[in-house]
Amino acid sequence: MKIRTRLLVTFVGIVAAILLLFSGVVYATAEYFRQRDFYSRLSDKAKNVARLLLDEDEIDLRLFKIIERNNITALPEEQINVYDQRNRILYSTRDSAIVKSEVLALIRTKKELFFRKNRSEIVGFTYQHKNQEYVLVASAYDQYGKEEIGHLGTIMIVGLVCSLALVAAVGWAYAGRTLRPISDVVKQVDQITASNLDQRVTAGSDHDELAQLAHTFNLMLDRVQEAFEVQRNFVANASHELRTPLTIITGQIEVTLLKRRTVEEHEEKWKAALGVIQRMNKLTNNLLDLTLVSLGATPLKFSEVSVDEIIYQAAQMLMNRQSDYVVVFSFEGESDQVQASLTLEGNKSLLYSAFFNLMENGCKFSEKKRVYVILGASEQWVTITFKDEGIGISETDLKSIYEPFFRAENVKRIHGHGVGLPLTYRIIQLHRGQIHVSSQIGRGTTFMIRLPKTF
Repeated sequence: MKIRTRLLVTFVGIVAAILLLFSGVVYATAEYFRQRDFYSRLSDKAKNVARLLLDEDEIDLRLFKIIERNNITALPEEQINVYDQRNRILYSTRDSAIVKSEVLALIRTKKELFFRKNRSEIVGFTYQHKNQEYVLVASAYDQYGKEEIGHLGTIMIVGLVCSLALVAAVGWAYAGRTLRPISDVVKQVDQITASNLDQRVTAGSDHDELAQLAHTFNLMLDRVQEAFEVQRNFVANASHELRTPLTIITGQIEVTLLKRRTVEEHEEKWKAALGVIQRMNKLTNNLLDLTLVSLGATPLKFSEVSVDEIIYQAAQMLMNRQSDYVVVFSFEGESDQVQASLTLEGNKSLLYSAFFNLMENGCKFSEKKRVYVILGASEQWVTITFKDEGIGISETDLKSIYEPFFRAENVKRIHGHGVGLPLTYRIIQLHRGQIHVSSQIGRGTTFMIRLPKTF
């Protein structure tokens, strides 16, 4: 069921329930007042008969019956009975009893009684005259009142049907008008494809919920467009970066096969090809790690790790691979106190990769091939600073260093792929940490990382 139909059914149902409740209350109230008025008229009629019959001695009983039968104000099917203390009928307009003796006893007990028998309304009450208690019982059919109540019921039914029809028509039109902006949004969204992600939707006025929905959807489109552009650039750059070493390897092999070569020449060519393969393997691993941490493809396991041990292991591995690289460690404050506070919850392999990338970059882009690592800790944070004396990064390039495959203008001639820093940045984000960078051209670059001890 569509929203418009569901709104209409709900709206009509609510209005119908309200109208039915209101009509029921009005009808019940009208019926109550009809009965009360009719019972009052019956009581007055019976009392009048009793006064004339018991108080006026001049009136003959036979003559009184004749007068009552020809009374033009008599009620339809009217019958009045007067009973003495022994439940004998002293007077009856139709020479028949209306109720049985058990009912007369109940009337004497309650003094007044109203009830209905078939379609006749009956009232019974006691009447005192000369220290004697009489029982008056009167019955009649309220033809006029019933007709009026019937007319009222007909009017209410017709009015209810007409009102619901009008409410349904108005509700259908109003629901369509209200939902039209949503339909417009749906049509606009259907027109957005991968080729026109820059298109945005508009709906509603400046401050209503539909405008907020359109604004939220546009923000989502901004993120989708950004992710799409990043993915497209990532695929293009990754293809280029992988194609280059494959081309080099192919060229090395083709050149080697052009003529016979000595064992030494073959070793030289294969060493060159092996170096290219190793760089391509490193790039592939970094791309895989970047994809895993960016998409959250696998759940990460966090445990208590020691930051100084991870950095020492990464530094040892770096200096074993590049014998000319130097890592210098120091502490902020007393080393014994700082070392005891360098424990936090994290993923050891990811932190190892992040620290390794930062130390490798510090050495790679520095003339002295040296990076300084400063460790510090507080009650809530562990701080690691990586400082080099290299070529530095310009302010313009600093804004883009965390984008995959981006490389600053002054490092184009230095081998690299531009994947290490984006991977490091994402790893620090996964640990809910902070990373800050400051740099000056020709004076070096400083990366400061703050990691919370607990999540």
